[in-house]
Amino acid sequence: MGDADIIIEAVPERLDIKQQTWEKVGNLAPEKTIFCTNSSTLMPSDIAPFTGRPEKFLALHFANEVWSKNTGEVMGHPGTDPAVFEAVAQFAEEIGMVPIRIHKEQPGYLLNSLLVPFLSAAGTLLVRGVASPEDIDKTWKIATGAPTGPFEIYDVIGMMTPYNLNKDSADPESRKFAEYIKTEYIDKGWLGKGSGRGFYEYN
Repeated sequence: MGDADIIIEAVPERLDIKQQTWEKVGNLAPEKTIFCTNSSTLMPSDIAPFTGRPEKFLALHFANEVWSKNTGEVMGHPGTDPAVFEAVAQFAEEIGMVPIRIHKEQPGYLLNSLLVPFLSAAGTLLVRGVASPEDIDKTWKIATGAPTGPFEIYDVIGMMTPYNLNKDSADPESRKFAEYIKTEYIDKGWLGKGSGRGFYEYN
């Protein structure tokens, strides 16, 4: 970190881990460094005080499979310096992203504000025993022309993220889905596409 112009953090999607990480980074990085979280759901304002430089902290969120789905959501918090916000948007464009400027803090930003309810609905259908992952995916793909269904998307994301997002939910069906993911997949080492198996098997 000794001479970094920008640092992007992508530790697990847990607020306590991110806060602890940024406390350490803030003590090591030079004053010039801009700090970005790659969080997909957490609010920058909940992390910014732990960085030691909240005016230089904001979110730069990449979609999964960023090499082909190359959005870069840029979202600050009320204390983010507007010049830093624009510098990060420009940086995103320089590295081949399509910068998406988000003008107000929003849990889930744009992408996950749309995606999470969709994936949650699929999880609810599964734990209620309405249909299999394969048939839920097939229905979505045939009816909408989408290239992937919700459980194929879960496999790309990996099982730990939906587990962490749902395990402490106020909604009992969300907690049931988290427990299902843990017992049927995580405990067996089936963590999604990256491990070779999730809801589907991969070579």
